[in-house]
Amino acid sequence: MSNEERRLSAGDAELTVNAATGRVARFRIGGTEILRTGPRFGSFPMAPWCGRMRDGVLNWNGRTHQLPRTAEPHAIHGTVRDRPWEVTRQSGTELELAQQLVEPWPFPGRVTQTFALAADTATFRMTVEATAEPFPAQVGWHPWFERRLSPEGKPVEIAFTPAWQEERGEDYLPDGNRIAPLPGPWDDVFGMPDGVDVTLTWPGALELSVTSPLRWVVVYDQPAETVCVEPESGPPNGLNTQPRTVRPEEPLIAEMRWRWRTLD
Repeated sequence: MSNEERRLSAGDAELTVNAATGRVARFRIGGTEILRTGPRFGSFPMAPWCGRMRDGVLNWNGRTHQLPRTAEPHAIHGTVRDRPWEVTRQSGTELELAQQLVEPWPFPGRVTQTFALAADTATFRMTVEATAEPFPAQVGWHPWFERRLSPEGKPVEIAFTPAWQEERGEDYLPDGNRIAPLPGPWDDVFGMPDGVDVTLTWPGALELSVTSPLRWVVVYDQPAETVCVEPESGPPNGLNTQPRTVRPEEPLIAEMRWRWRTLD
């Protein structure tokens, strides 16, 4: 384990966080890797926006801000995954990281992540604070789960009951229409107004639920080897279409929880 990696353990579960990147590098249950590992995988935080922002343009308070087009022609997944984090607290089962919001994000702020591990639960929290003027913000998580937990294992099954699916255009952004959920494969955002609740089942091996009070979830299961279940505080391009304002006295606070049980 490198100096940048901080490992939490509880029961037979281990959660390893790269403290420099703020990304979960590994998540093991009974020695089995649940997340795809590698520099672009694991599970990374999304802030101060989630998913794609059309053309990298943020319109706010009568001003237009151009953000880097990291997924041409759009900006994608915020800025915090590309900048270093500071360890502000750690124990054997908990870790806290913090990062200042700086350019290319145009508004001063601070993002805090916490990770807490128990024998059957991992809890993730993220806070976005404005340290000067108000600004719009989103938060979310982007885990890359393994499709199979072993070479001979059966592929994961995804179960959830969204209230709607956001119809997307050719640019992969919501076009403003809500439709009845379609069958997969998906690279789509869904509305779950009572909170995100998605169950991943690796038959004969493991059942893991992804839950959050957040109302949006992106499910991405098109890759052959991975699936992503991404709780988010708003839809793609939501800073322009459905902005949630963060003020110095009113931070954005979000939580995601993974709970699991082994299957015989």
